[in-house]
Amino acid sequence: MYFFPKVVQTIPGDDFTVYAYFIDGTVRLVDIKPLIEKGGVFAPLGDVDFFKSRLTVLNDTVAWDMTGDRDETACIDLDPIEIYKSAVVEDPLRNMV
Repeated sequence: MYFFPKVVQTIPGDDFTVYAYFIDGTVRLVDIKPLIEKGGVFAPLGDVDFFKSRLTVLNDTVAWDMTGDRDETACIDLDPIEIYKSAVVEDPLRNMV
């Protein structure tokens, strides 16, 4: 039996980071700055408002809805296996009222 990590929720963090909530209950913090610095398809994510407002879950992973219509073929999505390798952190929403 294999485990395939699936993201169920995303929340933008500070300084181009993302909290990725996985189906197994873990929360992982991913730094997206290195991808943005590469440019190319990741260049639009360098706009903080776009980064935060278009962040979502598509294709069971961290994604950015590039067109605003939740088209799973027109998004930037990240490999969930690579995201799952990121550090496990405490849920930032845990203590919110």
